[in-house]
Amino acid sequence: MAESLPGWLRRWGVGAWLVVGMVLVIVGAVWVLALTKSIVGPLIFGAVVGAVAGVLVDRMENRGVPRAAGAGIVMLGLVLVGVLVVGLVLGGITSQASHVNGELSDALDKVQAWASDHFGVTSAQDAAQDIKKVVPDLGHTLLVGVAHGISGLTSILVFLGFSAFTSFFLLKDGPAMGRWIERHMGMQPAEARIVTGDIVRALRKYFLGLTIVGAFNAAVVGVGALIVGAPLPGTIAVVTFVASYVPIIGAWTAGIFAFALVLADSGTGDAFIMAAIVFLANGPLQQIVQPIAYGATLQLNPLVVFSVTIGAGALFGMVGLVLGAPLVSAAVNVNRDLGELRSGAGPPAGASPEAVPG
Repeated sequence: MAESLPGWLRRWGVGAWLVVGMVLVIVGAVWVLALTKSIVGPLIFGAVVGAVAGVLVDRMENRGVPRAAGAGIVMLGLVLVGVLVVGLVLGGITSQASHVNGELSDALDKVQAWASDHFGVTSAQDAAQDIKKVVPDLGHTLLVGVAHGISGLTSILVFLGFSAFTSFFLLKDGPAMGRWIERHMGMQPAEARIVTGDIVRALRKYFLGLTIVGAFNAAVVGVGALIVGAPLPGTIAVVTFVASYVPIIGAWTAGIFAFALVLADSGTGDAFIMAAIVFLANGPLQQIVQPIAYGATLQLNPLVVFSVTIGAGALFGMVGLVLGAPLVSAAVNVNRDLGELRSGAGPPAGASPEAVPG
């Protein structure tokens, strides 16, 4: 029966079933991740830390430091950096808590007046009054009573503890785990090493690119905050840099915070100047840095990085936002390197196999 059908129809039918199979695999993966996110999340986070920071442990091991000690030093350093950043941000905001509450209230008044004068929105005043009643409570919860205001604090601590535990053992035992994975991949040893090595390199290069772009955005937004006289310019710069590790969402969230502070403190004119600076930092100016950063690291066009990040984030949430672009880069490199290996040319010099995640 199938042989009697035209060749083009048979090809289309096979292709359609392949597409259906891919969709079912993606749906199944999303479903499994949703069910196991409390375990998979820390494992993925630990794997990323192990792959990215494993190079530091490797270098210390080459200098005679035991791998367990090197992993402990790296983990301690990461914890200290995290505590320092959180303390700097919360300390700066807490010292300005009453001032920030007042600024947010003033900002609502200005937005309400602007909406009423320019667009005739008469309901804006009632909405502003409702929000202003909530602002002090939100400020108190965020700035003073975080531990009591976050109902999921216990799960957050479990997540961080599990992530730290996973990261430490992946840093310490990464090469051995990598060799075990390579032996059980069902591929030739040289091919397996290329796959694992390209994935590790893609993750490292992606976070290097994120760091470059984040530092650039933080510098531009921080200098802009100083120019317009925004309160807490140092905190704004630090928040912008740290938030840049959450692709797309983080930088704009930090920008909105800066805009609200300037709106309340200096008025609509300076606030829109700050908004323009944030737009330039995350838009046209970033497009100058991104091709250099991602082109030199991931070897992907920034538009591809953006599209893949958005699509993967829509399907897999935060995991997709973080891992979408580096995994696509890894897939491109794996396909190229395996093709060269099987053709007899061998992988390029820059793609020498390495273990996972160290």
